[in-house]
Amino acid sequence: MNIWVDADACPAVIKEILFRAADRVKLSTTLVANQQIRVPPSPYIRNVQVSAGFDVADAYIADKVACGDLVITADIPLAAEVVAKGAVVLTPRGDLLDNTNIKERLSMRDFMDELRGSGVNTGGPSPLSHSDRMAFANQLDRWLARLPHPASR
Repeated sequence: MNIWVDADACPAVIKEILFRAADRVKLSTTLVANQQIRVPPSPYIRNVQVSAGFDVADAYIADKVACGDLVITADIPLAAEVVAKGAVVLTPRGDLLDNTNIKERLSMRDFMDELRGSGVNTGGPSPLSHSDRMAFANQLDRWLARLPHPASR
């Protein structure tokens, strides 16, 4: 199992939580972005720089993800694509997305996109709060706790 991070828009504080977790549980964690992302020296953490372009990092993650992997992203279309391949998604705000709720999230995202397209100002997301960071860390810990022991991976 692996963790894939849609790193272009992932907040630094979330990346730091992931770095600590990857080393703690010895789990391969890959940050994918169209720019160089700083990662700490670790045998479990790597950075993949893809070419610039719309959704290039998303396409890379969708191509490489496997059933049972965890993807960190706020991008709902990417989430829907990787959930269809058997992955689980954790948003930076701590929302866990899987087969039980991804269709609802995708419908809401499409609805909001239509509103914005018709000129309605829907506002943007609020800044990442302390409770968002805690929700993320807690959900990540729950997901990691379900993994087999590192020696059996």
